[in-house]
Amino acid sequence: MSDVGHATDSSLIFHNVSMVFPDGTEALRDISFSVKPSEFVTVVGPSGCGKSTLLRIASGLMEPTGGSVDVDRQQLGYVFQDATLLPWRTVQGNVEFLSELQGYNKVECQALATAAINLVGLTGFEDFYPKSLSGGMKMRASLARTLTLKPPVFLFDEPFGAVDEITRELLNEETQELFIKEGFAGLFITHSIGEAVFMSKKVLVMSARPGQLVSEFDIPFEYPRTPALRFEAKFAELCGEVSVALRGAHR
Repeated sequence: MSDVGHATDSSLIFHNVSMVFPDGTEALRDISFSVKPSEFVTVVGPSGCGKSTLLRIASGLMEPTGGSVDVDRQQLGYVFQDATLLPWRTVQGNVEFLSELQGYNKVECQALATAAINLVGLTGFEDFYPKSLSGGMKMRASLARTLTLKPPVFLFDEPFGAVDEITRELLNEETQELFIKEGFAGLFITHSIGEAVFMSKKVLVMSARPGQLVSEFDIPFEYPRTPALRFEAKFAELCGEVSVALRGAHR
């Protein structure tokens, strides 16, 4: 565990970010950290501590009441808790959607979508509608849609919280493979300690509201990480340390 800090050569930097809602609720207090290029950082914390608020501020959906965020918002990818697929569009149509909005022509949109669908393992499901997809497949389609823009920074807001545990582990492994292949910077929000340790180079722990950073853990495992890592003693030890910090953060 090390002191929370931030760097100048970063893709995403939070500078003393605070958030107080109009009703007086203080959601975040003095949050400072950075995500470097090709670094995967996960934030864990109690429910209601402001984790999702942090991502909304990073994306520009909300303005902080104090501090600032350094990031190119034209270069952000965002994967939500819900897949947010358009029910009247097929997988192919959903994945093409963002590149259409960016002004790419039909041939370019199709090529970008086909490549992204292949990356997330949905080849053969291009003509399926969302109602025919499992929860895991919907999240893969959502991820593919954002991949068409090739964003250097990805924000993940508890994207795998609604799927079963085995599907979640598979999606963790697939997202890790994409992170290695595409080299993006990732900021990931989750309630799962095992998911955080498996995915990340760094895990940050937030306190109960008002959310503050209270602990930082560097994760030493090399990529790619295999499913067997979850059964190693060092993995269990790190999960235990994060759990202790998280329990303290609830007080």
